[in-house]
Amino acid sequence: MNRGRHSAALALPISPGFPWDMVQCWAIEVRDDEVVGDIGVVFSAFYLVLICVKFPEFLESATVLSGDDADVALDVEDDSGESISVFHNSVREYAQVKPQEEDNEDEASPHKKPPKLHYGRITAAILKRQNMERNLSILDSMADEAWTLGSKAWEELDKYEEKGIEMNSILEGKPESCPSWVSGSGAEIAKTDHMMFLPCGLAAGSSITLIGTPHYAHHEYVPQLAKTRAGDALVLVSQFMIELQGLKSVVGEDPPKILHLNPRIRGDWSRRPVIEHNTCYRMQWGTAHRCDGLPSKYDDDMLVDGYLRCEKWMRNDIVDTRESKIFSWFDRFIGRAKKPEVTWPFPFVEGRMFVLTIRAGIDGYHINVGGRHVTSFPYRTGFTLEDATGLAIRGDVDIHSVYATSLPTSHPSFSPQRVLDFSEKWKSLPLPQNRIQLFIGVLSATNHFAERMAIRKTWMQASAIKSSDIAVRFFVALNPRKELNAILKKEADYFGDIVIVPFIDRYELVVLKTIAICKYGVQNVTAAYIMKCDDDTFIRIDAVLREIQRVPPRRSLYMGNLNLLHRPLRTGKWAVTFEEWPEDVYPPYANGPGYIITSDIAKHIISQYRNQSLRIFKMEDVSMGMWVESYNSSIPVQYSHNWKFCQYGCMEDYFTAHYQSPRQMFCLWNNLLKGKAHCCNF
Repeated sequence: MNRGRHSAALALPISPGFPWDMVQCWAIEVRDDEVVGDIGVVFSAFYLVLICVKFPEFLESATVLSGDDADVALDVEDDSGESISVFHNSVREYAQVKPQEEDNEDEASPHKKPPKLHYGRITAAILKRQNMERNLSILDSMADEAWTLGSKAWEELDKYEEKGIEMNSILEGKPESCPSWVSGSGAEIAKTDHMMFLPCGLAAGSSITLIGTPHYAHHEYVPQLAKTRAGDALVLVSQFMIELQGLKSVVGEDPPKILHLNPRIRGDWSRRPVIEHNTCYRMQWGTAHRCDGLPSKYDDDMLVDGYLRCEKWMRNDIVDTRESKIFSWFDRFIGRAKKPEVTWPFPFVEGRMFVLTIRAGIDGYHINVGGRHVTSFPYRTGFTLEDATGLAIRGDVDIHSVYATSLPTSHPSFSPQRVLDFSEKWKSLPLPQNRIQLFIGVLSATNHFAERMAIRKTWMQASAIKSSDIAVRFFVALNPRKELNAILKKEADYFGDIVIVPFIDRYELVVLKTIAICKYGVQNVTAAYIMKCDDDTFIRIDAVLREIQRVPPRRSLYMGNLNLLHRPLRTGKWAVTFEEWPEDVYPPYANGPGYIITSDIAKHIISQYRNQSLRIFKMEDVSMGMWVESYNSSIPVQYSHNWKFCQYGCMEDYFTAHYQSPRQMFCLWNNLLKGKAHCCNF
């Protein structure tokens, strides 16, 4: 027997989920048979201990590899077990690959059952444990939670359909039974985060009466005043807000403010009591309407249902006392009658109870305090009375009771039957077999039926899209409300233009939709350029194509309304912590409502995403600027800036117009059909 040195390697059948950092390669030097036997016994025992400790983890990995886990997420497998797509389309493009990669069997079976969706290599449980071990960021935790909840929502949607729910009744807006009035005490409203639910919204003639008492003023520090008042930035403040709100469309995004009523008893920069009215759509405030005690114009176009927009509560006709006496004597001498001058005080007083009524008229809201009309606010485009399903009360006020009456007893159930036009002419064309010039991914929310339908009927009817030179798809995440998801799936299946990304929608996770657009643009279609926009963005297709053609071919391109040297906000609602963004400035980035990249940049993004080296930031437009900057470090990218990719509203001869309501989109399209690129700012 050879008693020289031997090397024995110990090989363990380790599962894919096994912690490799605990395993090392051992080279054992053996000098005689007895030592070998002893070492064999020791390592056999050690092996059994490892198997016992790691057996649950092995089962988890085995479960994943067997494909039993049905959680919806990043990996999609077909019947052969081959990964084919990250995101799926619930239309006719479930996990669709590029046309040239489809086999004949798929073409012969258009109604083939869509592939099963699941996490692929890791289950939700393992993913959660890994997140805990890696101490992931808040954004990563949000994403993990959104994927998990999305999986459950998708499973519930399947069960929802299996129950045989009649979709026509949902699409036709099956009437809901709602009370004609609701009421609540101050204590009851405080328990619901100072919110009152209005089940079926409002209708013309509805009214809401609040009884409350404003707080006495308190000091607040205003940093902006420190520069103008030589360090004196303390001001006395007493104000409160009453808001009619709509439903949230995306988790993390503020609900639309259909009416924002803000009495400021101690005033603001004007230093006089004021009442401000406004609206907020997609977290963007409209133009404020302020009443400061002076009456508004009495012109017909300024009246709201015959009422002034602002009533008078301040005297502005005071003259010198001696002069008043002289003219008073003269008026009496000539027999001129003197009309009594009535001056109302500001309708709200600190510490004094008030009774406020908001009434919905034909043309707008009317606000009465103490039985007297004070202000009126005309309805604004994009908001409807039935959307006002919530009443929020905030600020320096104690609410004693709220009473809402003359409410509608049925709701159009977010009115998909009013919006969705199930006509063949609005269906999307199949994905083209050949290479296309531009792929447009539109970010949308589940219940934005009106926005998507307006796009289908307007700029998606451009000749370049109808001739398949350009492809357009909406990218939509799931909603916590299963009936919304059911209608979304019905809409997607009919029109063939919706890609469902299976996670619960959150404002902070919009960046995941952008990644999905990049992946879809390079895998499901072969596009030279990829454009991202929002569903309230109107695109002049011809103008965008001409702008792209000005760039030399085969050059990497990043085009849009570019921001340079923008600094992150460290305070306020849009604050970014140093942990989230340690740098002093953002990289150059294009505003999110509409920008364009070349396919090579999109491939770089997907490649980095696959190997988990892609840095993700909660602001998707900044994230894209960051990814382009990374690509630019190795391959030169041409940055192309143009103001006509409008960030706020519209400008003449625009390329894209942002914050456009469905009504404005139809107006813009009609103008283009007349050969004029005019804005519709009404």
